[in-house]
Amino acid sequence: MEAIELGFDTLVRLCILLIELAGIIVIVISMVRGFIGFVQKDNGTRIQLAQGIMLGLEFKVGSEVLRSVIVSGWNELGTLAAVILLRSLLTLLLHWEIDVEEKRQRECKEAEAVEAAKLPEA
Repeated sequence: MEAIELGFDTLVRLCILLIELAGIIVIVISMVRGFIGFVQKDNGTRIQLAQGIMLGLEFKVGSEVLRSVIVSGWNELGTLAAVILLRSLLTLLLHWEIDVEEKRQRECKEAEAVEAAKLPEA
């Protein structure tokens, strides 16, 4: 029975590491793409960067939820809950920023369209 428990614990820890690695890779790739977009002055860079960070944080939250399977005490569980709460709040803030940025970009495009429509009349 102890061998099964040890095997399960090892499997869960390996899965946690793989999921966290996936989150880190997503965030790093998003940062590199964001830097390239910033250098090229791409308007969609902020949204793409925020979406990439948000996806990476969701992987990290997933690994923390999986970690809750193997916690052994209340202190660990409290720490885990705090980490999940903070990462979820970061994801919520990023979602809000994406909405604000999309609205700003939509308004800029509408203003450009209005200006373009006025030019032929003059």
